[in-house]
Amino acid sequence: MTNTELVLNMLAEVAATDISIVRQPRGLSESEEVAREGAKAAEVAREQIEKSTGKSALSRSNAKNIVAKGDLMRTLPSADGDSDR
Repeated sequence: MTNTELVLNMLAEVAATDISIVRQPRGLSESEEVAREGAKAAEVAREQIEKSTGKSALSRSNAKNIVAKGDLMRTLPSADGDSDR
């Protein structure tokens, strides 16, 4: 997982939390709608990043796989996207 992916995930969570505080959803369906709107904020941000950089904001890296290998620093992608450190 790259820094961009982590930040986009955090954006979705914070946006959903902020929306939830304002709307005070009651029940599962209202909470689901708030969560979808938070995810939409992150989706819009991801699309803009991809448009600006000309490359995907998502990677093939998976945090579960990295931790399972036990060599976090070697498998994390560098700033230029190269995963071989």
